[in-house]
Amino acid sequence: MSDELYRLVYYSHNTVTGDADAVEAAIISILAKSQVNNQRVDVTGALMFNSGCFAQVLEGPRSAVEDVFERIQQDDRHSDVSLLAFDPVAVRAFENWSMGFVGASIGDAARYGVLVNGSGFDPAKMDGDALFDTLRGLAMEEEHPTD
Repeated sequence: MSDELYRLVYYSHNTVTGDADAVEAAIISILAKSQVNNQRVDVTGALMFNSGCFAQVLEGPRSAVEDVFERIQQDDRHSDVSLLAFDPVAVRAFENWSMGFVGASIGDAARYGVLVNGSGFDPAKMDGDALFDTLRGLAMEEEHPTD
């Protein structure tokens, strides 16, 4: 088993049905469970929900990241899970985040996700580096907001 640090980048489509409150509750549940489980296995990262898609970066020991990604692929709240990158890295980009949520607030993402379909955000048109850069940039804004 390798303790080498890996970074995985993927996106998936939301399959949660119901109104905005149901989607918001599902996202909050995913985030809360991810934070507990990821901290236990030394996985860090960031999650974004936009335009009906989840985009996520996972970082940690290879076997732990693979296990987390396997659970995500089996989770019926996700469909069309697409792996964009899985590579060894020297350092974590989300060292202090067991699983942070970046971008619009969870409630806004659930309520207005349809409206942002015209925003140009389409993870299917991004490679792993571009999606990683997007989430990392949003995380930096969360950590160091400008006034």
